[in-house]
Amino acid sequence: MAIISDYVEEEEKSTLNAEADSSAANGPYDDVLEKLVQQKAPLDLVENVIDFLRRKHDLFKDDAAERKISEMVSLAKRKDTEEKKRKSDRQKVEKTEQNKRMKEEQVLNPSQNPSPSSSSNLSPSPSPSPEPKPSASNTKENELDPNKGNGADLENYSWTQTLSEVTITIPLTPGTVRRLIICEIKKNSIKAGLKGKHLILNGELSKPVKADDCFWSIEDGKVLSILLTKQNQMEWWNCVVKGEPAINTQKVEPENSKLSDLDAETRQTVEKMMFDQRQKAMGLPTSEEQQKQEILKKFMAQHPEMDFSKAKIS
Repeated sequence: MAIISDYVEEEEKSTLNAEADSSAANGPYDDVLEKLVQQKAPLDLVENVIDFLRRKHDLFKDDAAERKISEMVSLAKRKDTEEKKRKSDRQKVEKTEQNKRMKEEQVLNPSQNPSPSSSSNLSPSPSPSPEPKPSASNTKENELDPNKGNGADLENYSWTQTLSEVTITIPLTPGTVRRLIICEIKKNSIKAGLKGKHLILNGELSKPVKADDCFWSIEDGKVLSILLTKQNQMEWWNCVVKGEPAINTQKVEPENSKLSDLDAETRQTVEKMMFDQRQKAMGLPTSEEQQKQEILKKFMAQHPEMDFSKAKIS
């Protein structure tokens, strides 16, 4: 459970300092701060630093100090999320490639396949009846077309998404302060709105989120912005809260400019997923199914003595 309070952003900043990726460049005060963190818990250190600046250097003489600190934490959090996403995507690609190589070795190694004599003792498998392929025309008529951010613009709020995050924006009366906001985010649910009024969001999330990596802020004094970090960062959401109007995810297409910002491995993974999504919508084989077919063709060509006419191919 993660209840986003006035102190969460400071806690996330301390967590960012403690868990920063080892490949990132060192900051100018890392040595000093590291010694302090060893003596105090990260949140206690942040609290002491803020109190020190308040007492000794009149931190809040600048009326915008709270907003600026919040913006610093938000920026640091976004960087942390992006770094974790890139690392996770690289691991997923490596795991996929490893599994693919293992499958190829199993298929192409004759010692692991039955000989002609042994295969003749096996009962032929009946040809399976073809299963009906999903069609794009079967999508629900009431599904919305995605907006430019691959989300939807609804009556009381709008939302956009990437593969890793969902961003929700709720209009506020100008001048609304933080203490009037309710924003409670759990793994599978969300509550958001103003205290004493009907909640704008209140229900079960479409998909699970990483509650500890979600946060909110008030932008320009008139918009409540909520960032949700997806638990599964390889799928598109069709809505934020179950029961709300849904979009047609088959029409989701990331902007080319966004794809170009990704590293080569991550971009390859995203493009592969988009290709597979379009293939399924047209009832055609996915990239993995095409690879299996190619491997089988090569194996059949290398072993013409074997009879594949009654083979059951999964």
